[in-house]
Amino acid sequence: MELIMKKNHYLSLSLVAAAMLAGCSTTPPKNTALEDARSAYGSARTNSQVVSLAPLELQKAGESLSKADAALSKGDDVAVGQLAYLTSQHVAIAQETARRKAAEMEIANASAQRDQVRLAARTAEAEAAKRQAAMSQAEVDEARRQAAIAQQNSERQAAALAAASAQAQRDETLIAARQAELEAARQQALIAQQTAEEKAAALEAARAQAERDQAMITQQEQQLKELDAKQTARGMVITLGDVLFSVNKAKLSSGGVRNVQKLADFLNQYPQRKVLIEGHTDSTGSLSINQPLSERRADAVRTALVGMGISGDRIETRGYADAHPVASNNTAAGRQLNRRVEIILSDDSGNIVPR
Repeated sequence: MELIMKKNHYLSLSLVAAAMLAGCSTTPPKNTALEDARSAYGSARTNSQVVSLAPLELQKAGESLSKADAALSKGDDVAVGQLAYLTSQHVAIAQETARRKAAEMEIANASAQRDQVRLAARTAEAEAAKRQAAMSQAEVDEARRQAAIAQQNSERQAAALAAASAQAQRDETLIAARQAELEAARQQALIAQQTAEEKAAALEAARAQAERDQAMITQQEQQLKELDAKQTARGMVITLGDVLFSVNKAKLSSGGVRNVQKLADFLNQYPQRKVLIEGHTDSTGSLSINQPLSERRADAVRTALVGMGISGDRIETRGYADAHPVASNNTAAGRQLNRRVEIILSDDSGNIVPR
């Protein structure tokens, strides 16, 4: 049974590829996500800071963009969307790396400036000490001279003592000014050190956040890969085929329940995400049968998700019967592809592109 399904899948892909080759011109269609990624990459390349400080990250972005262009020329829209997304992420990482390295350089400059301030403070202290010693010696000499004069004339001694007292006051004022200058230099050095420490802490926080963001991106990509999610114009879409339901019924098979459980695990981990569940049928049977069947299958997935702990206000359902086929209803393989349930994941803000 599995071999037959694979052959039908390959036949359907071949028909779709042939139709695309027949209907496409030599010029690939524009892809909005790819254009945005190319624009982001171009802006990063014109940023001298990114080019000089994050060359490897920028190179990865360029390689992803080249792969996306190659996929676009081949008409592989899914690969284009994924590679465009990777390009944008690599560009963001390159920009963040450049900002981080620039901050590190700024911290290094701040440390050098702090050392210069400290050296200037020590030099000022040494100069003040020299001046203090010189003033002390002058006072001694003055005292000796005054003593000699006192022996000769008491009146002249009194005048000299008064002059010495005034000089001492001036000296004290000068010393107080020098001490104030030293204190100001110490305060500036302390502020410079605090600023450097704050910048270092901010840099470490930014580095840790970047690592967490990268880990989350990697984890999301792996989980979406396990869910076999495909990138479309409406966002990431998970398709539950007809074989995951009982024949002509809305009850999920054991395989379908396992797939829904994976989706529930993903939604529990990212509570900001919402889903839109759309049921589809082939064109066989009447609308009065197909419409409620498509609705019941969408509701069955919703019921399973709610039973697995997902809040009902994060889930919407629609039934479209055979209104939106993805393959021809003229073949059994095509009809099987049309009998499906599509689950559209919202973006991180909970937004879903309407049909």
